[in-house]
Amino acid sequence: MPKINPGRLLSELKHFAQFGAYQTGVHRPTYSKEDMHSRRWLAQQYEAAGLQAHIDGVGNVFGRPRPERRCLLIGSHAESENHAGWLDGALGVMYGLEIARTFAETPDCAGLAIAPVAWADEEGHYVSLLGSRSFIGDIDQAEIDRAVNVHHGLPLRDALHAAGLAGVPRSLVEPERYVGYLEAHIEQGDTLEASGNLIGVVTNIVGLWQYSIVFRGIQNHAGTTRMAIRKDAGVAAATLAMAIADRFPKVARPRSVWTTGRITLDPGAPSIIPGKAEMLFQFRDPEMAVLERLDAALKELVEETAIRTGCPAEIERTEAGKPCHMDPAFQAAIEHAAARHAPGAYVRMPSGASHDAQVVAGKLRAAMLFVPSIGGISHHWTENTNDADLVLGCQVLADAAETILRGES
Repeated sequence: MPKINPGRLLSELKHFAQFGAYQTGVHRPTYSKEDMHSRRWLAQQYEAAGLQAHIDGVGNVFGRPRPERRCLLIGSHAESENHAGWLDGALGVMYGLEIARTFAETPDCAGLAIAPVAWADEEGHYVSLLGSRSFIGDIDQAEIDRAVNVHHGLPLRDALHAAGLAGVPRSLVEPERYVGYLEAHIEQGDTLEASGNLIGVVTNIVGLWQYSIVFRGIQNHAGTTRMAIRKDAGVAAATLAMAIADRFPKVARPRSVWTTGRITLDPGAPSIIPGKAEMLFQFRDPEMAVLERLDAALKELVEETAIRTGCPAEIERTEAGKPCHMDPAFQAAIEHAAARHAPGAYVRMPSGASHDAQVVAGKLRAAMLFVPSIGGISHHWTENTNDADLVLGCQVLADAAETILRGES
């Protein structure tokens, strides 16, 4: 059985967190100097582990076995959200590296090949899940040409050029080369911690549907326009938000979640009635039928709000990710390993967040493992997980990887 090196794993995780260190977390946005330094360091570690390292045209870092043979891909994304946590993405990346090293050092695993990977821009500074989407051929040159940084508007093409990736080919998946893909991640919620479980075996990844909703009122003076004749776009947006809060619990399921992430008023001045309001709204659920039901309810509420407030509305669905079910045999391998190392302290559960695994699953068998997040915190620099849980998760994933590879040999 492969036995990971706990001290090495924790040391390398903490070293990786120095690339863009911020408070107790990291600030390592995609293609920043800190991000590219971390990717080049990873490539060096892959080479030192006896792998052939390669950084492709969108920044994905691959470690491929020497000699080339069928292998199990293990990884996650290397960049972070702005001023965020040190484990989101990095955990799965470093698990991939540690498991590759462990297999290379374990005589019984010498014929079992691990290929670690660090995807680019899962967090969507330019394009959500860019690296994994590029890998499976789900993004074309036109989309890359259109993409800009959502925070400061820098074109993706310019960012790739500055990162030294201009003209570098993008790697495309060769399904026959891989047994499948495993990804580990912090849970980013409190389900494991609250239930006393140490390992989450991910059953499926929710679908995320996102919308831009625009109400158009009549901009006018806030002090001279009678209330009876106002058409306030801001009121329309607020009315819709409250209507959603009332209606959605009646049509949702226990795992459904929804968020009004932003309401922008135009012109946004204290003495002017808003003539335009834009809402960014999203919901998530692991079942397509529920997503469709929420979609229908939202459109009905938008229409009702427009009539009630006298502010015409436009609604556009800007994202429509489908729920993705993880491979049953891979789930079983993770669960079997969890039963060995954490008896009675593991649970099957869906993922409420998007991950590269749902993209890769379009071409390869895939599965995910969760470890607890202290306080359920993620996407913030206070994000953390107990060292013992970090080590346990890696050992469970290593055992699962061995089971999967032996089953294919």
